Amino acid sequence: MKTPFAPTRECAAQLDAADQLAAFKKEFLFPQHNGADAIYFCGNSLGLQARKVSAAIQQELNDWQQLAVEGYFHAKNPWLFYHEQFSETLAGMMGCHKDEVTVMNTLTVNLHLMLQSFYRPSGKRNKIMMEAGAFPSDQYALETVARLHHLDPDTTIIEIHPRSGEKLLRTEDILATIETHGDELALLLMGGINYYTGQLYDIATITAAAQRQGAFAGWDLAHVAGNIPMQLHNWNVDFAVWCSYKYLNGGPGAVGGLFVHEKHGNDPGFPRAAGWWGNDERTRFKMEKGFVPKKGASGWQISTAQVFNMVSLKASLEHFKVAGIEKLRAKSLELTAYLEYLLGQSSMPFEIITPKEQEWRGAQLSLYFPENGKAIHTQMMQQGIICDYREPGVIRLAPAPLYCSFNDVYRFYEVLKNMPHAL
Repeated sequence: MKTPFAPTRECAAQLDAADQLAAFKKEFLFPQHNGADAIYFCGNSLGLQARKVSAAIQQELNDWQQLAVEGYFHAKNPWLFYHEQFSETLAGMMGCHKDEVTVMNTLTVNLHLMLQSFYRPSGKRNKIMMEAGAFPSDQYALETVARLHHLDPDTTIIEIHPRSGEKLLRTEDILATIETHGDELALLLMGGINYYTGQLYDIATITAAAQRQGAFAGWDLAHVAGNIPMQLHNWNVDFAVWCSYKYLNGGPGAVGGLFVHEKHGNDPGFPRAAGWWGNDERTRFKMEKGFVPKKGASGWQISTAQVFNMVSLKASLEHFKVAGIEKLRAKSLELTAYLEYLLGQSSMPFEIITPKEQEWRGAQLSLYFPENGKAIHTQMMQQGIICDYREPGVIRLAPAPLYCSFNDVYRFYEVLKNMPHAL
């Protein structure tokens, strides 16, 4: 029987005692505030450092020192195949085959590479559809790819807006917009979770709707990876990109992730930007002209594996493999529900704009403050609550289930209830 929520430290302690994943908290390093762990609700921006990271980096430094170029073949984790050790765990998270996923570059670089492959304007079928208020990098990437094709971004990019007076997109409005522009639509690109509101979109339904109109469907899963289990293969998603420095705890600027459905990845004639590392390993070292892509997502790799930009992700994914994304999702739902409950005990003037339905949100709750949002965020930070602020007026709270506890949520509530309302 689940512990009923109550605004007490005892309730938080009972919830933590029942948490099967509680032990992972000690595997991560927290910023300090007044000699104690800060309340860290910013995993949606940058995940914490796993304790294993220092030793993992030192291993690669030692192998570089002792083996030099031979490390590509004889390091403890041979660099020639370094990227391959991520595939099994990421495939489990993203719901795909191991050869449909890889790690390389960074998120927006990978997005540009995917746009080269999947955006093919032809005649009137040249429109790109995205959600209004998407993360700026996605907006910039789509603006520039339109210009590269000598198209006007203002008329090429179709933005889907919430209804007047609403902050969330309705699925029926997304589907209606896709149908309206069906014979013009070349590509749909959306964020799986909106960074500002925390809304999770119906990826399977929206993907199918775009493809019925003859368009490719791609997703930016920066706020999804390591947060919510996916089924990208079964949902027939064409491609997806993500970063690994948020919920995956890969470190600042860490390597990006890429999914390409096997129907494209196993087609050697599918267009792409080519590089040595994406060439079939059986012919790579012949050093000849004539690109022969590897099967799967790895056929989009361009450059040598970025070992030192991958090593922190390796350390973190070892914990994900043990914990399991389904168990992490279950804990996340309860953590966020407890946070929502405690926020409901507060009389501070904010609105939770993240969907109330648990299935349409991840680990993040976005609090919209009509006034003084930035000042309230500053007060939180000064009192040891690390979260972030996004204009206009939103404080984002994201208790990541791998290292946040129910006591962290209760400590946040104690600070919040003692904060002045007028700043």
